[in-house]
Amino acid sequence: MINEQKRIFFELKETFMQKFEQAVSYIENGEAEKGLQLLKEQLRVANDEEKYDIARYYHTLGFMDEALAITEDLRLLYPEESEFTVFLAELYIDLDKEDEAIEVLHDIPENDDLYVQSLLLVADLFQMQGFDDVAEQKLLKAKEMMPDEPVITFGLAELYSSKGEEQKAITYYESLLAEHKVMGGVVIALRLAETLSAIGNWEEAISYYEAGLEEQKDIHSLFGYAFTLYQGEEYQRAIGAWQELKELDPEYASLYMYLAKSYEKEGMLQESYETLQEGIKVDELSVPFYVELANIAAKLGKIAEAEEVLQKALELDPGHLGAILKYAYILKEQEKYEELIAVVERAIDSGEPDTQLLWDLAFAKKQLEMYSDALKHYESAYTSFKNHPDFLEEYGYFLLEEGMRKEAKEVFTQLIQLDPTQIHIEELLYNLEDFS
Repeated sequence: MINEQKRIFFELKETFMQKFEQAVSYIENGEAEKGLQLLKEQLRVANDEEKYDIARYYHTLGFMDEALAITEDLRLLYPEESEFTVFLAELYIDLDKEDEAIEVLHDIPENDDLYVQSLLLVADLFQMQGFDDVAEQKLLKAKEMMPDEPVITFGLAELYSSKGEEQKAITYYESLLAEHKVMGGVVIALRLAETLSAIGNWEEAISYYEAGLEEQKDIHSLFGYAFTLYQGEEYQRAIGAWQELKELDPEYASLYMYLAKSYEKEGMLQESYETLQEGIKVDELSVPFYVELANIAAKLGKIAEAEEVLQKALELDPGHLGAILKYAYILKEQEKYEELIAVVERAIDSGEPDTQLLWDLAFAKKQLEMYSDALKHYESAYTSFKNHPDFLEEYGYFLLEEGMRKEAKEVFTQLIQLDPTQIHIEELLYNLEDFS
């Protein structure tokens, strides 16, 4: 009798597997409707284990509601079966039902074989919800139970990295690297390099980037490597890395600015100039490209072009402070005071609060003998520049020229207190004392 029952069981099991495999074959060969209908028929006659197989297959097909309905029923029937509970939680996660997932995972007892897996899932969920401290507690609990499990170590490293606790992350990444080059598709050396770079350990980061890039060369990592070389003042090597990135993805707009700056650091101004022009072709709306191009053009003596470029930048973004300040500086150097006043007053009227503009405005109006206005602007700028020696000297001489000897003495005295090496100012103060 027992043997007969076994025979019937295996025959039924074999029949189910044949039908199940046939359904899968239909779906994989483009006869989805036929395959899904066969699955539905099998679901009506399947035992609970077979229903679970169907639920998992529905999951792979993206039929989440169907998979969920089966799995919820199975969990009601077998609440102690943690495999059903974990799978149900995974379904809830895929359906953005994080709270339900956490609730069912909390039902798995500590002595269960899948308890640690449940801790990892719960940690991920809490991290997704922004509860990093709770996620950390869950991961540390898992680490305590399975100290040598690399998945847990990796989870802690990733969590600490995302929280900005780089030193803790580095410790875990380093412990992983001894035995694992890649985890979950992540090259550990590259992740370690990124974390070291974040805290300014450029030299160490560079060596790990180089090791990691031998395993996997992707655009994100190559950018990080080039940026770290740049930050570490390895400009020639950075140029090579930026150029390699440019070959991989010439549309990667951010690289052009750093490549141009690397050229500039090496005194290669023409190359910097040409690189910025290329960058503008990639991103015509990026105002920082225009500002930097104007800067390099001015250094190359192309002043008229620098002005044109800055005018274009301000057409794109009239309130861009970098463009305004650079344009004001060039106009001041070119002694175009009326244009300087127009640019600065337009910026101030639009609400730009930068006090450097007040100083520029004061200087320009002084040069055009608009002394009353100049005094007003110098007084406004004084609050921000009262500890700036160059401003104090300029302001003091202006006051002196305006016959405001007492006020000039106060400003020059303040300047000497800031910088006692200003001998000529000390002599000027001495002469002012003689004439007071």
